[in-house]
Amino acid sequence: MGRKRLQPTADGRPTVHTVAARAGVSIASASRVLNGVGGSPETVRKVREAAAEVGYVPNAIARSLQSQRTGLVALAVADIGNPVYVAMMRAVEAVVAASGRQLLVHATGGDVAGEISLLRRLAHRYVDGMIVSPIRITDHHLEAMVVSPVPVVVVGQLPDDAPVDNVRTDSRAGVGLAVDHLLAAGRRRIGFLNGPLDTVPGAVRDAGFRAALASHGITVDENLIEVGDFQYAAGRAAATRLLARAEPDALLCANDLIAVGALHALLSEDRRVPQDVALVGMDDTELAQMAFPQLSSVSLGSADRGRRAAELLLERIAEPDLPPRRAHVAPSLVVRASSTPGGTPRPAAPSQPGDPVPAPGRTAGLARAAGTEPVTAPTEVI
Repeated sequence: MGRKRLQPTADGRPTVHTVAARAGVSIASASRVLNGVGGSPETVRKVREAAAEVGYVPNAIARSLQSQRTGLVALAVADIGNPVYVAMMRAVEAVVAASGRQLLVHATGGDVAGEISLLRRLAHRYVDGMIVSPIRITDHHLEAMVVSPVPVVVVGQLPDDAPVDNVRTDSRAGVGLAVDHLLAAGRRRIGFLNGPLDTVPGAVRDAGFRAALASHGITVDENLIEVGDFQYAAGRAAATRLLARAEPDALLCANDLIAVGALHALLSEDRRVPQDVALVGMDDTELAQMAFPQLSSVSLGSADRGRRAAELLLERIAEPDLPPRRAHVAPSLVVRASSTPGGTPRPAAPSQPGDPVPAPGRTAGLARAAGTEPVTAPTEVI
């Protein structure tokens, strides 16, 4: 019996009909084999050989319509240029790729309307699930997440009763670690450079700074607080404004981009870091180690949060009826040269004449301030 005549297609690409005709089997049999359902050994052999001969490539869109799976996962963050989101994205992608899926990345610019629109478009099921890390959370965000037909995992602060999987850290406690470190190093006029107060991280870190000073009996000096944006240029401008009206002996910055901007503002005014002004950032991104001097920074576990969010999402895709889960990543302080004269780690003996040496019998807190060990906050989320 001769081969069946190949059926033409509009664009010349082979289809299931083409494979079935080449293999001499029914379209239903060819479809079952090509979709992994199976068939008799002889039918499987014929269909696979025919598919290879004609160069058949499965139609991912058609297959996704049948399975209700696209093989795609989305990650939405405010700024893909921010190193904290780069670290998060890498961790998410590693988990997603290991599951055989692909990652789509969206930059929202922190625009609330855009994020809500993106969440609502999930109704079209163009991805199997989404991880979103918004810097502002509204009731409309929560509504869109709850009614989404595909799973959504949030990296960031959510109300405790929000019925959405959530991965969070405690940046308020992280700010407290930085303030404790600076006070232990003898700093008393600690300035704070923050991002917008109408964002979740800006509001929480402002509250954390004020609470940390109050816990040490220190009155907040509003002249030592400056608000800008979570960007390098805004950080440099904010530091310049603060330095024009006050004389801090330390600056705590709400992220590493602000901290690098502050570093350059300090150096441009001939302020030595850390001798004149100690400097601490937040997020502990690659920027912290690339700066000179290297930046002390509060790690908020960006990679760990991304990895855990991806794991929660894949678990939710596999088991949609799981109860909402909460995952916590504790902050820790990584001390480097920008906030302690000896650098990290502090040498046991002077490497050059005049280098400071830690005095015997100092407290564990000052040993930590020297960078010999990370300082970790409790896991409670505020």
